[in-house]
This record gives sequence, structure tokens and C-alpha cells, in this order.
Amino acid sequence: MSKENKKKPGRASQTLCPAAKKCGGCRYQGVPYQKQLKRKQEQVEKLLLPFCRVYPVVGMEHPYHYRNKVHAVFHRLKNGTVISGVYEEGTHRVVPVTSCLIEDEKADAIINDIRGLVKSFKIKIYNEDTGTGLLRHVLIRRGFSTGEIMVVLVLGSIVMHSKNHFVEALRQLHPEITTIVINVNNKKTSMVLGDRETTIFGKGYIEDVLCGHVFRISPRSFYQVNPVQTEKLYQKAIELAGLTGTERVIDAYCGIGTIGICASDRAAEVIGVELNRDAVKDAVRNAKRNRIKNISFYHADAGKFMVQMAARKEHADVVFLDPPRSGSDEKFLSSVVKLGPKRIVYISCNPETQARDLKYLTAHGYRAKGAYPYDCFPFTGHTECVCLLVNQKPDTKVRIDVDLADDYCMKDARDNLN
Repeated sequence: MSKENKKKPGRASQTLCPAAKKCGGCRYQGVPYQKQLKRKQEQVEKLLLPFCRVYPVVGMEHPYHYRNKVHAVFHRLKNGTVISGVYEEGTHRVVPVTSCLIEDEKADAIINDIRGLVKSFKIKIYNEDTGTGLLRHVLIRRGFSTGEIMVVLVLGSIVMHSKNHFVEALRQLHPEITTIVINVNNKKTSMVLGDRETTIFGKGYIEDVLCGHVFRISPRSFYQVNPVQTEKLYQKAIELAGLTGTERVIDAYCGIGTIGICASDRAAEVIGVELNRDAVKDAVRNAKRNRIKNISFYHADAGKFMVQMAARKEHADVVFLDPPRSGSDEKFLSSVVKLGPKRIVYISCNPETQARDLKYLTAHGYRAKGAYPYDCFPFTGHTECVCLLVNQKPDTKVRIDVDLADDYCMKDARDNLN
């Protein structure tokens, strides 16, 4: 355990990050942890108390170095010095970072050593202005339970000279690395990852264990960055769903299938829907890896998918929602209302957009029964929150106007699980 992890969570860190003011990632740098939790509680209550009771925020025992996903952008200064770190808030100026209080320490060490290898291997750093150079970013993902480590080298070209020697040198410094992937991003874009990948060492993915299930994590897969708190959050979400083994469940925005797979042993059937094709592929593999037979995954727009279910007079007892920080739009929420599940379990990493969406749902037949905040992002201004909504008119029939001739081409992943 690191020195930071040994400190009591109620105390401020004794060593403030020198990049804190420019980075913008840690709004509560230097603020005692209990005071951080109090501020987050107040924020969630201000937004969600108009809808339901807000329960006490669940904090961490050791709120340091929790991020299992670490991204560093590389940049060469005018004097030739290579730095790595993060973009200054609101700009594309690179702030050097060698260690971070919330990032995985092993990931930081690997990035620092890659920065050293860049010089010895004469690897050119990508220049955003000219579009020339090779190395743009490094992404590290680490399995909290398994200890497996993935290194993703984001390059401006697939051609990397002496890549085998580079892999050998990096693994001599860090034999704990289990896979190394090259991701090619040759576009002038603010997106970190490109669409093309090749594995140059290992299996090209890592695995981690969450709520007793094994999950495959690829470079572009979404996976919660704080597995310690995520496990608590998911356990609460599944508890709120009130599953008895007879329910049909939809996991909207299912990603690699984490919530649906974790809930599958308490439900009769689970349907996962996700627009990211790579995530769906991982979800199918994860279900197969965990020998789960009562779950299916669809590559589709979740909103249209649920409207079409309703038009076919199909039903769902529970819908899990875990949208991006921007929340769900009204079109998507209306599709949930049309399907009319008995319960909606809404997980959000942004209480502001969650409050906006609760306003719509509570105006269309649902009642919020309770909000449970979790501090998944210590030292930042973000809070995760799960809220239960119950259908006040579960037997109401809603007329659906949808052109079934324009049905989606959806592949049932169940065929791939047998």
C-alpha cells in the first residue's frame, strides 16, 4: 500500500500535486476528504431532493490512486525535452505530470519509463500543428483484481521501427505488463483513440473481476475507472431492481455487459443494448466467459430498440440506465416510458443531467423512490448516483406509432453463447 493510501481519508494530502491548478482534474485538491463528501452530499441534495429522499453519500476508505485507467499525452518542447501529462483545462497545452494522487501508481511509473525509452529509441513525438511525428498518447489499463496491465501506444502511423526491441526494453523494466497494443490515430482530432489496432505483445486485452464475474476489457471498451466503488454501486442498483428470478431486464447503454451480467443470476432474462459494436463483441465474450445463458446482446440504438419492443407488445419489468455524462435525451426517455417497465434503475455520473431526466420521467408516470450517491471520483467534483423510479401506472397501455417496416437489423448474440 502506498504512503498516500495509509493516510486517513479525513485528512488532506500533505503533498499537493504541483499540476493541480492547471490540470483541473482535482477540484478538491488539499480539501479534507470528509469535507469533500459533505460538499458532494449538498450538491446531490440540491439537485435531487425535489424528487426523492437522498441517502448519505458512500465514500472510500482509501481515496487515493483509485483510477485503473490512465491516459497521458506526449509532447516535445522547443528545447527537445519530451514531456507527458494532461492537457491544461480548456486548452491543448500539455501540463507535465509524473505522479498523480488519483491515478494508479504502477501506470504512472510505466508512463514515466516510456518517456525515457522515447529518447533512447529516437521515437518522434506527434506534432498537432503539423500532423507529423509518431507517438501521440499512451493509455494504461489495469485490472484491479487480476493485476493484469495493458499498455496502448497511440501512434500517428502503424509503422513503428524497432517495435520488438521497444517491447523487450519496456518489459524488462515492467515484467508485470501483460499486453501491449498499437492504436493508430492519424487524424487531426481531439479523440485519443483511432479505429485501427494491432497487438504487438500478449492477448490484446485484460480481464478484471467485478461482483464475482470476469470481464474482458479491450482498449476502447468502457469500464468504470474505480472498481472498488463500482462494485458497491452495482450491488445497490441490483438491490433496488428488486429482482426475484422471474423478471425480464433491459440493460440500456450496456457497454461490455457489466450491469446486465452482474444481475443475470437474479433475473429470468437480460437483454443488453449498445451502439458501440466493439463493446457488444466484448459483452458477448464476457457472457460466454462467465457461462451465462439467459442474456442476449444487441448492437442497436437502445431508444429505437425499446420503441420497437413496445410496438410488438413485448414487455420489460426492469430497465437499467447508465448513460454518458450528458445524460439521456427526451427521445430516449420517451422510449422508456412507452415500454413502461415497472422499475427504472438510473445510474448517473452527473447529478445535473440526472435531475433533468428525472423531471421528464416523473412527469410521465414514474415516481422517484430514493437516490443513493457514491463517491467514485474522490478529489474531483464528480459524483455517481443511483436512483430508483417506480411506474405509478404499470397497466396503462400506450399507443405506439412506429414504422415496423423500418425495423433495425439486430443480431441476437444468444446464438454466439451456445
